[in-house]
This record gives sequence, C-alpha cells and structure tokens, in this order.
Amino acid sequence: MNIFFKKTIPHVVAVILFFAATYIYFSPLLYDKGVAQHDIEQFRGSAKEIVDHRAEFEEEPLWTNSMFGGMPAYLISTVYKGNLLVKVDKVLQLAKQPAGFIFFTLVGFYILLIVLGVNPWLSIVGAFAYGLSSYFFIVIAAGHNAKIHAISYVAPMIAGIFLAFRGKYIGGFALFALFLGLNLNAGHLQITYYAGFIMLALGIAFFVKAIKEKTVLRFSKGVGVLLLALMLAVGANFSRLYFSWESGKYSIRGASELTSQEKDRTSGLDKEYATAWSYGKVETLNLLIPNLMGGASAADFGTDSHTYKFLKQNGVPPSQARSMVSQMPAYWGPQPMTSGPVYIGAIVIFLFALSMFVIDDKLKWYLLGVTLLTIMLAWGRNFMPLTDFFLDYFPGYNKFRTVSMILYVAEFTMPLLAFLGLREIFNGKVSKERFMNGFKWSLGIVAGLCLIFIVLGGSLFSFQADIDSRYIASGFPAEMFDAVRLDRQSMMRADAFRSLVFVLLTGGAVLLFYLKKIKPAYFIGLLGVLVIADMWTVDKRYLSDDNFVPKSKVTNPFVASSADRQILADTTTYFRVYNRAVSTFNDASTSYYHKSIGGYHGAKLRRFQELIDYHISRNNPAVLNMLNTRYLIDEGPIARYNPGALGNAWFVNSALIVGSADEEIVALDNFKPLETAIVNRDFAEELEQYNAPASLGDTIYLADYRANRLVYNYTLSEPRLAVFSDIYYPKGWVSTVNGEEIEHIRANYVLRAMLLPAGSNEVVFEFKPKMFAIGYRIDMAASLLIILAALGCVGKGLFEEWSRKN
Repeated sequence: MNIFFKKTIPHVVAVILFFAATYIYFSPLLYDKGVAQHDIEQFRGSAKEIVDHRAEFEEEPLWTNSMFGGMPAYLISTVYKGNLLVKVDKVLQLAKQPAGFIFFTLVGFYILLIVLGVNPWLSIVGAFAYGLSSYFFIVIAAGHNAKIHAISYVAPMIAGIFLAFRGKYIGGFALFALFLGLNLNAGHLQITYYAGFIMLALGIAFFVKAIKEKTVLRFSKGVGVLLLALMLAVGANFSRLYFSWESGKYSIRGASELTSQEKDRTSGLDKEYATAWSYGKVETLNLLIPNLMGGASAADFGTDSHTYKFLKQNGVPPSQARSMVSQMPAYWGPQPMTSGPVYIGAIVIFLFALSMFVIDDKLKWYLLGVTLLTIMLAWGRNFMPLTDFFLDYFPGYNKFRTVSMILYVAEFTMPLLAFLGLREIFNGKVSKERFMNGFKWSLGIVAGLCLIFIVLGGSLFSFQADIDSRYIASGFPAEMFDAVRLDRQSMMRADAFRSLVFVLLTGGAVLLFYLKKIKPAYFIGLLGVLVIADMWTVDKRYLSDDNFVPKSKVTNPFVASSADRQILADTTTYFRVYNRAVSTFNDASTSYYHKSIGGYHGAKLRRFQELIDYHISRNNPAVLNMLNTRYLIDEGPIARYNPGALGNAWFVNSALIVGSADEEIVALDNFKPLETAIVNRDFAEELEQYNAPASLGDTIYLADYRANRLVYNYTLSEPRLAVFSDIYYPKGWVSTVNGEEIEHIRANYVLRAMLLPAGSNEVVFEFKPKMFAIGYRIDMAASLLIILAALGCVGKGLFEEWSRKN
C-alpha cells in the first residue's frame, strides 16, 4: 500500500496546486464578488421568463415569448432532469464558477498527459501550459461559460481514445463515455464538433499504424468500444441533442426558403455571417506574440505612450489625457473587433517546434496536420477556397459561426505535442545528435521570428486600422493617429521581445537539463515558473480583478429605466416592446422586463431573422402592428405608445394565397394585416375561396397566459380565420378548440392562424413536444449506465492494485 500511496502523492499535489492556482487567480470570488460577463448578463435577460415560469409552475416551459417574438427555450435555458451526469458535473467542478471551469481544464489535461506516460510532475507543468491559454480567460470574461465548460472536458475525453486504441478497452470506454457525455451536457456543440477534428486525426493515425503493424483486430475492437461509449454519451444527452437538431432546422443555422442571395447561402448559416470573425493570416502569429496586432480592440496605452504625450502637447489636461489613453483602439487586425488574441504561449510554441524534431512517433504528423488545417480554417473569409469547400461539403461545418473558434484545436494539439516531446527528452529516448539538431532548428525558427518583429516589424506593416478613419471622421485629429500607430508598433515590439526572452530562457533550461547540468526536479520547477509567468501575465490583461463586481450586480444586471417602469405599469394584457435605444437584435436587456421583438441569441428562428432583415429593420408599420408591438422605446425617458398594435388575436376578412416564401415576404410590404392574412399555398387547403366579412358580434381575446400555454375565448356568428400575434413553430405546439385538436397554420410569414368554427368557444395553444418525456427516459438510462461503468472501472483499478500488494 505504501507504493500505492507514493504513486498517488503527485496526483493529490496536482489537484491541490490546480485548486490553489485557480482561487489565487479568481480570488475576488472569495469576497462575494462575481465576474461581469456580457453574455451572462444577456443570458439573464433572455432566460428571465423561463426561469420565472420554472419557479412558479415547477415545470420546463420549453418556450419563451420574451425574445424575438417567441422561440424555443432549448438553447436558452432548459433543464434536462433525466441526465444524471449533471450531478457528476457538479462534483467535478469543485470551485465556484467560473473558476471551476479553469480548475477542471487543468485537471483534464493532467489526466491526458498521465495516460500518455508523461512524468506526473512534468504533467502538472503541462496542465498549466494548456489550461492558462489566454483564450480560455477571454471567453470567461466575455461570458461564454458553456464554451469553456465544454472545453474543460475535451482532454480527458481524448485520453479515453488513446486508451481504447492501445488495448485498454475498459478504461478507454469509461473515460470516453463519461467525458464525452459531460462535454455534450455542457451545451456547446461547436466545441464538441471541433474536438471531432482531433478525434478524426487520431483515428486515422491509429488506423494507419494498425495496418502497418498488422493489428487491425485490436484497432477494430477499440473502434467498437468507442462507438459504444459514443452511443451512451449521446443517449445521456439525447434530449438536448434531439431538440438542438430539431430547432436547428428552423433557426438561422438551417436552410432558408428564400432564393435571394443564393451565392451567400449554405444549408446552414449564410457565409458572410459564418465568417464574420475570421483570423488574419499574419494575425496567426499572435499565437506566439500576443500584442502582434494590438491585443484587444481597446487597450490602455499608459502615460509613457506616444498618444498620451501628443494629447498633453496639444493642451489636453493630464487627467483627461489619462482617461482617453486608457481605452484606445489598439487592435489593427482584420476582425471587426476582438477581446484579445489566442495566445498559446512562446514557451509552448518553442517546445512544440522542438518536439517535431525529437519525437519519432508518426502520430506527430497527424497532429501537425490537423493543427495546420484548423489554423487555415480559422482564416475563414481570408482563405475562401478552403472555407467554401468546408461550408459547402463538410457535414455540419456550416452550422457554426465565428470560424476563428476552431483555433481551439491548435490550443490543444500544440501543448500536447510540446509535452510529448519533453516526455521523450525526460525519459532519455532522444539521441544527442537528434536533440542538438532539433534544438538548433526550433530555437532558430521561433527566436528568429521574434527577432524579425523586433528589428523589422516597424517597416513591415502600416499599423493602420479601419476604425482610425471613423475616429478621425468624428472629430479626432488625424495627427493623433500617427501617435496611435507608433504605440501599436511599440506594443508589437515589446511583446516580441518578451516572447524572445521566454523562448531563450526555456531553451537554456531544456539544454541544461539534457546535458545533465541541472537535476530533473529543478528543471521541472524552473519550467513551471516560466510557463506560469508567461501565461498568467498575459491572461491578466484580459481577465483581471477589474472584471469583478459585487455579486448583487451579477445576479441583477439590469436596472429598470423610467420607460421600463412606464410599460410595466400597463398590466392589461400580453404585448411586445420594440426597444430602439439599444442594439435591438443584439441585446436581451429588454427581455428581462418585457416581451421583446429583439433579443440576443445565435440561433434565432430563420424566418424571424428574415422578417428583421426585410421589414422590422425598415420599421414597416404593418409588421410591427401584427406583432402586437404596443410600445417603442427610443432615446429618452418616455416609451411611445403604438395605437396601431393589433392585440393578441383578430379575425381577417380574406386570405391572400401565395406560392413561395419569396412571395410571402414581399407581400408584407403593402398589406393591411387587420383585413388580410398572407398564407403560403402549403397551408391553404381550406382557404382557397375564403371570404368572411366582419360581423359586429365577432370577438376574440386572450383569457390566460403562460409562456407555454395560451388560452383564448371567442365568439363567432360563422367560421372565420383568426390570426394570432404569436410566432408559428411547426413542432410541439398543439392547438385545440373546446378540447378537440384542430390544426393551426402559418400566416403573415411568421404568425399563427386558425380557421375557427362558429359559436362561443375556447382556443388553447399548448407547447408539448412529445419527445421531451421520451428523452427523459433515454437520458436517465444512458447516463446511469455511464456512471456505473465509470465506478466499475475505478473499482476494478483499486481491486487490481490491492491484489498486487496482497
């Protein structure tokens, strides 16, 4: 048992170090503070109605009317209670969030390196090299919690693949099933999809190796084990995945029915939208030099900057000049804006280059290949031949926006290869000739790049940004931007020098260790200090103590304005608000208090997005009225009442039958929604001859409202077509008249309509997706099997260890 405990010590120390480092970085969490995260604030706005409904009725609404007129809640906030992995996730994410995400990112990469035979103490350093990547802290600052949550489980998931392909089927099955299940539960399919590139590269590498070594049977068993694990992981997340798939078909990630702009269309996102955030080719070098292109869009130039001196020389008071230079447009790359670079680390880049020379395993070429491929895919619109091919032909690729996110693959593969190379050096498996040759080349390449930017960087670029002209047009002197460009140049040179220093120090440490001039323990300690010093200081540029605010401000981010309070005083019925005082369709603050026609979401319904593009953005009054937009908020304290809003439902006299989506959306240009409904021929079977003049006694009103259940009472002297100011969605909504199910149709491009029988009756719309109850049982069964398999694997390992000692 003493040997067992001795082996366990490094793992315990690793967890303690990761926990301590996480809380040192996120220390304000200990003082009742939280991170001010833009996207989490927006989430609180978008999910407010859902959360309130869940609390009041103790059920999942699965739908919300608070954003974009109405949309499924699956990708906003839905609790899938059948998935027991949620409970496992809470255990693994020990620290307070978002610190817990970084904690398990460190733990996960440590597990991977241990599986790959890296010395435990060296694995601790490797975990910091990976887990302190600047991108992880940038996404936390932005509030992309689901993204970093999913990332935290990728490394141990990949560890399961290595185990399975190396014949350790039980451990591989347990690790892959558990951590793929947890990854999917995190709810960021784009990260899972990009991790698939790594899995594919590994699969090809092991397949080729199996053919050469004639071990195809073992490879086939590994594939079988992983496929079974995949089935269970998918099963545990069946509900989440099914509803993501179903809703995706009707969201902006699905195909459009419109035929305009066909060159920009794919079967998923439009190309322009998908590639809006594309990394520049030269910008890729900020993986090595963080401030190569200015870092974040806005940065503090400081009082030693050329810009500050220019402002003082031109009569700007020191306090005002200091305030101005604290938020200067530093970024001059090709992206619309950025929160910071994907800095992988000068040390990691050097060790990655060295490993390409010293590793003998052919696996390195597959990892290098997937690294280079995904870097080129991150270029997006800056390398359209490759991007077009993947958007048009690679399954699923066009369902995701922000192609630069695929750089995550390089963030994973480069530190992985770096520490696999150190494993070979540490274990004495690299000949002196091979080491010295690799050392010279890798040091020359990486240090040489840094030197080029130190010496020649100022003459290679203009340091101009598109935003400069906008500043000048708004009244800033053009001469000031000469100073700004000099500061951008200084930032690049300073960070190039910084990276050079870390490369040289690391190179020196590796050389001394290889030549046995320093002991292994000292080398690991020195390397750990260098890695943390390199990464930590860059991370603090983008997520520092300044990002923390009182917890109360995190949980209640939106203060009601006078216009909000005015609207909230109107409790007569359910209506919508058009807030033009904010970026309407990129802001969910309005949804915190009201039912908004705007919002913030990356998977809004495709037809509603097209309604925005063609009509709402042009303030088409007929469209605003049919959406029951009762109030408009502009700059100022008073909300403007819209007397034309048509209410929750109304009867129309006639139906205009059209033959296509193009005709539908064009017909909204000049129509009277109170008199006519525009209906696609696909829904017009009973409306071809429809003509029903109004009768004085005809009434319809909303009698009861819930997010997922709407009750209307009406009186009719003869059958008429009713139009409801709620969003049509083809899956899940069940409509009944006096308890008898009657089909409703789509009208006016996005709304619901129903041909109602005469009499005084009750209409009920209820959102009841059948697969939700079925999915609960599938989630429960599959997740339970995964947990039992994981516990069994741990138990087997402990029993075998006990058997060896007794």
